[in-house]
Amino acid sequence: MSAPSPESLFAELAEELEPYGVKTSTMFGMPCLKDSAGKAFVGLHKGLLVVRLNRDTTVHADALALPEAHLFDPMGGRPMKDWICVPLAQHTQWLPLTEAALAMPR
Repeated sequence: MSAPSPESLFAELAEELEPYGVKTSTMFGMPCLKDSAGKAFVGLHKGLLVVRLNRDTTVHADALALPEAHLFDPMGGRPMKDWICVPLAQHTQWLPLTEAALAMPR
């Protein structure tokens, strides 16, 4: 059985978090989720979940340690240190990481 598509998983995240005031939007030309204050905390870029986790936290270190996870670097050469790309192969971590990102101050 193959993994669901990144787009369908992202839609499931949006639906799961809708009761918390989370809205689907766009950021940097990619679909994203914004909290009730309008701040983006997760996105979908080239099939990867891009999640904002404060860099000095354990959850950030754990996410970055996942196989093939890396810092988000949309421009090349200037990685965004609080944003981590999580591959589809780690899709079982997408919801817990998204919930952790939503709970973190921005």
